[in-house]
Amino acid sequence: MTSQTFKKAPAPTILQGYGVRLVPLGLEHAPALEQAASDGTLWQLRVASVPEPGAAPAYIEAALKGQHEGHMLPFAVIESASQRIIGTTRYHDIVPAVARLEIGYTWYARRWQRTHVNTACKLLLLRHAFAVLEAQVAGWRTDILNIASQRAIERLGAYKDGVLRHHALRRDGTVRDTVMYSLLATEWPEVEKHLEHQLSAHHAH
Repeated sequence: MTSQTFKKAPAPTILQGYGVRLVPLGLEHAPALEQAASDGTLWQLRVASVPEPGAAPAYIEAALKGQHEGHMLPFAVIESASQRIIGTTRYHDIVPAVARLEIGYTWYARRWQRTHVNTACKLLLLRHAFAVLEAQVAGWRTDILNIASQRAIERLGAYKDGVLRHHALRRDGTVRDTVMYSLLATEWPEVEKHLEHQLSAHHAH
């Protein structure tokens, strides 16, 4: 059986729609990213990897190193109306040989959490992954203690693959269990309709 690779290699691009714009992450975004993280002092969250004050340049450099090595593709998230950077997200654990990628390293300034923003970003990222790159599967991973993240991923319609126990270090030095999710290309059309419906309901209000 031959491997199934991406039709088009993941590369920096701009994704926009539904009130957000995802642009390739760069070092010039560091000050705005720090400002977004300060809305809710997000770096204090035990279950998320948000850069603390002064650490955004190193955070971005690590993401760009992953991009250069071919296993990451990071974005800055811009709210279209205000043109402000409100967070970041990325493709990661990109595996061309099996056309697999994961979506993660996602966080938004507190005022944009639990709004349409996450649904909009996920729709743009998934549509690009499945329609343009022709990925066969998109995945997510999250801390077993991050219930909000698990619920958000499940609301997208992703399948819970299972839990990897004693899997990764948290920033406080404790070891987390990781919950894994996935969405197959064959499942995407139904999920796309579901997400479009959610966003149309938001814009109707």
